[in-house]
Amino acid sequence: MPKINSPAELEELKKGILAKRDPDKPCIAICGGTGCHTLGNQSIISAFREEIGQQTLDTKVEIRETGCPGFCEKGPIIVIHPEEICYIEVTPEDVPDILSQTVIEKKVIDRLLYADPNTGEKAVHESEIPFYKNQMRLLMGNNIKIDPKSIDDYLVIGGYFPLAKVLLNMSPEQVITEVNESGLRGRSGGGFPAGRKWEAGRQAEADTKYVICNCHEGDPGAFVDRRMLESNPHSVLEGMIIGAYAIAANEGYIFVGDEFPLTVENARVAIQQAEEYGLLGKDILGSGFDFNVTISIDGGGFVCGESTALMASLEGKVGEPVTKYDHATERGLWAKPTVLNNLQTWANVPLIINLGADEFSNIGTENSKGTRVFSLVGKINNSGLVEVPMGITLREIIFDIGGGIREDKKFKAVQVGGPLGGFVPENLLDLTVDFDELTKAGLSMSPSLIVLDENTCMVDMTKYFITFLYNESCGKCTPCREGLSQMLKILTRISEGNGRETDIELLEALSEVQKEASLCALGQGASSTVISAIKHFKDEFKAHIEEKRCPALSCEALSTVIS
Repeated sequence: MPKINSPAELEELKKGILAKRDPDKPCIAICGGTGCHTLGNQSIISAFREEIGQQTLDTKVEIRETGCPGFCEKGPIIVIHPEEICYIEVTPEDVPDILSQTVIEKKVIDRLLYADPNTGEKAVHESEIPFYKNQMRLLMGNNIKIDPKSIDDYLVIGGYFPLAKVLLNMSPEQVITEVNESGLRGRSGGGFPAGRKWEAGRQAEADTKYVICNCHEGDPGAFVDRRMLESNPHSVLEGMIIGAYAIAANEGYIFVGDEFPLTVENARVAIQQAEEYGLLGKDILGSGFDFNVTISIDGGGFVCGESTALMASLEGKVGEPVTKYDHATERGLWAKPTVLNNLQTWANVPLIINLGADEFSNIGTENSKGTRVFSLVGKINNSGLVEVPMGITLREIIFDIGGGIREDKKFKAVQVGGPLGGFVPENLLDLTVDFDELTKAGLSMSPSLIVLDENTCMVDMTKYFITFLYNESCGKCTPCREGLSQMLKILTRISEGNGRETDIELLEALSEVQKEASLCALGQGASSTVISAIKHFKDEFKAHIEEKRCPALSCEALSTVIS
């Protein structure tokens, strides 16, 4: 690969790549995300290559394994360019028909199209499918167009041109101002303004500074960050480079779990390619700015998502939180100024530079700008990754995008924010998705939405999340360690029909102590799930305790089979 020494050379490289590509040449884009890997996309790719060889179409048809388009419920998904025909639930047996009928004869195969479950109406193009047309896909819209292992694909869609604009035309202070004026808030649960954090990092005086991308993501039901990094790793790298330039950092880390092998693989390839093109390393684009990125593979637990535990793990120590006496922007990784942002935060940065702060800030609500990507899972018709503008309601996400509850069952609740979030019942579904409103409701902006139906027992679900937190707690502080242990014992006996009249009050008291006295967000947030479950579904807890009955017929010890 040629090393690019200036923005002008970057433009010439893009032109050269485009000159070698025929926009009219059929391209079969096959989802290469982890979900579609599980569903057998590799056998489909092999079938296409074999059939293309047999029909001597090697020079006439391109096969591209792409990032995840999000509609995991209907994978494997393929999109045929340039017509943008979208086929769902494709199998190797469909391959000969796709080549002969769609690619060669330009005919649409009806059986492979998405059909509306209510009207039966077929959708030919991705944008016509309700799951997609009700989203705003600013970060994920290009996933089905690019091969995550091809930096050329990223350049063709305009990648690294925001970086060139920054290094050629903007001072670090101007970059920070742009991010501040965009209103971008960190996409972790806290939602701290990204520009303010960068400003503090810029002002800190030190010979070494760091930026970190948090892709730890250990929530049950959450797979947003890992899927975004595996699908479009260069967008994250570009955001990190811009952020590092803004705060004068020369080293960066991507902190990612060891259970995400495809994510790690694609990120490593992206780093290598960016280095070979001169977009990472020394003297990036001839600007004199140096920056390197290292992947740190985390083998720790859920608690490593907490900032001090994350940095301890990165330093090779036990991943457990410590009391914060200083901000990380003053004293973070290896006691040096550090800017730590969630992966989605970094991915938004090139978009802000490209659109401009004014246009970006027009998306969302007054205090929550841009879009947010969620994993939408559970008892819902359309599961997968959804990207929505801030300010949309939970009802719109679940019923307009998610297609409602499976098998026409009744909606019961949606678990918002993972184990540290809470349950939202039907009467609160018009709650808007933005930082301030979710915080008022005692919820967090974590990236998972788990939909529950009428057959879900709320005692059992609460026990599930507390069990997870009990197993993931580092055990360092007593309120969390002992509090979770006692909560789990109480919830277990309630679910087994041995609940006591005082158990609900005891759970509430334990929750309050944990919330106030725990060292980190894991112990503090654990109370949210219990408090929200009791607040909205107390009658269900009482039925278990007083009537020895599970209304959802889910708890085995309380279920009676009538023959």
